[in-house]
Amino acid sequence: MLKKLVFAFVIGITSSAIAQEEDLLALVNEPEVGNVKVFATFKTTKIVNAQSIETVKKGDLDFRITHRFDDIAVGGSGHTMWGFDNSMDIRYSFDYGVTDKITLGLARSKYNELLEGYAKWRFLEQTTNNKVPVSIAAYTNMGFTPKDKALIYSGVDKSVTQKTAHRFSYFSQLIIARKFGNWFSAQIMPSYHHRNFVKYAINADNNAEETNGIVSLGVGGRIRFTKRMALIVDYFYNVSKYRQNNKANPFYNPLAVGLEIETGGHVFHLNFTNNGAISETNFIPNTTSNWLDGQFKFGFNISRVFSF
Repeated sequence: MLKKLVFAFVIGITSSAIAQEEDLLALVNEPEVGNVKVFATFKTTKIVNAQSIETVKKGDLDFRITHRFDDIAVGGSGHTMWGFDNSMDIRYSFDYGVTDKITLGLARSKYNELLEGYAKWRFLEQTTNNKVPVSIAAYTNMGFTPKDKALIYSGVDKSVTQKTAHRFSYFSQLIIARKFGNWFSAQIMPSYHHRNFVKYAINADNNAEETNGIVSLGVGGRIRFTKRMALIVDYFYNVSKYRQNNKANPFYNPLAVGLEIETGGHVFHLNFTNNGAISETNFIPNTTSNWLDGQFKFGFNISRVFSF
């Protein structure tokens, strides 16, 4: 009887010790809630026109073709397939993930024959417990246009010195984003665009001159309404007196609305926008079409990610 009691006692002590060891290991292995990062705020590195908070994963190369056709409603007809016969802009881009948080890219656009080099750095990430309530990234872009001098200096006084530096433009942006659950994400984008050379122009309605620099505030969002489809939208408000109520040369703020479709690891965007150009250094200062006048264009992108 005594042997049975001692055996049962030893078994009980051993089981208790094993259970306590498992509990301690669970505590050690349990991740801190504050360190859990929010992922997939947006599904791709761009919303429609705007850059999103997302970066390319380390070692991946994202090859992307983006297309903008001509106006659908104004000037469009069956003879031009409602704008589909004309390409306003085509952009080829290569985005490489140096790290999970740093992306470097190169691109070429039809509009202005623009060549681009750019970088995005996501240096702050939202956490699930809201200790870090937002994600923040910095984006910068340098553009160079190799188009003919006659086009660059058309209508300019011949006494103006022609410089290679005039072909460069720059764009900088801070992206502040938040994911509000699984169905809604939003971001704001304070931005600054600088062109080394602009032609002299004045708004006769308010006597404001064209400037080299333009300050913009962008907003963007994504609303998922099924597991594989979402509504995406972005908009830029340009702070430019020259562009305000310019009746002789009207400018408009870029607005884009699109449908996002996920299909087996690929994400497709079908969109409508009033800007013909695709790159920020082109569409921020040069959008002259108005949604309310039916001046909007169909566009899409095709993306293929290669892993190395």
